[in-house]
Amino acid sequence: MKKTYLFIFVLVSSSAFAQVGEVDAFITINTPVTIDLGDEEDTDVLTPEKKKVKKKVYYGVKTRKAFTRKGIGEKLTLELFYVLKEWKNPDPYIRDVYWYDTRRQSIRKGGKIDKKYGLILHGPYQKKQGEQIIEEGIFYFGVKHGRWIKMDKNDLLIDKEKYYKGWPKESLVSYYDKERTKIKEIIPVEYGEKEGNYYYFFENGLIAVQGEYHFNSKVGKWTEFHYNTQRRKKIVQYPEDPYDVKTSPYTWREYDKRGKIVYENNSL
Repeated sequence: MKKTYLFIFVLVSSSAFAQVGEVDAFITINTPVTIDLGDEEDTDVLTPEKKKVKKKVYYGVKTRKAFTRKGIGEKLTLELFYVLKEWKNPDPYIRDVYWYDTRRQSIRKGGKIDKKYGLILHGPYQKKQGEQIIEEGIFYFGVKHGRWIKMDKNDLLIDKEKYYKGWPKESLVSYYDKERTKIKEIIPVEYGEKEGNYYYFFENGLIAVQGEYHFNSKVGKWTEFHYNTQRRKKIVQYPEDPYDVKTSPYTWREYDKRGKIVYENNSL
């Protein structure tokens, strides 16, 4: 069976983290580190070679089939997908989690998921207009995994992306150890730009800083945490719109180790 590999550049920090979301003087190692993702290939669950794979079981988890249907005639759009039979919390570090809203009868991305009405996507996905497949891929506990493609109505390839359990293949990861078991920082990168949730971790694995990039810019609230407590230390507010050049980032709140607010900016 063919192995799948993900190329991740390892970054090495030359100094401690100074400000929220900022890490000083990273040195990029020129040679990329190849991480072996195991023997599973993107399409293995779709086209098993030897042993028979149980129906509706993907990555060892039972699912059930579902679909959405919109429009009529030539404009009919059909989505075919699978959802988990039993609830499982999605990866809290991934921004774009896909789930089926049974109330709206549609697939949603991100936001707060109500366990009563939200079903996590897991398994193959197809979007079709008539008989033409216009998007195809596979979900892994609510996040995109493996190869995803988009086609036009003439069956021409429009776009092709590759993910590993929700992270775009270009994302940059640095580690505290040579064995690459203790993650230091995750910089989400897509199409050459920072896009998605950013994380910096303490060596004990707890989050030191988290925030979000959109179109290569910091957006929304970036939070710094106290060491070993996961209590908030500082929150810096960035513009919600990445193209907002008039609004400057500012410290909104600071907390002591007990979680008490010691500073709050109420001027804005």
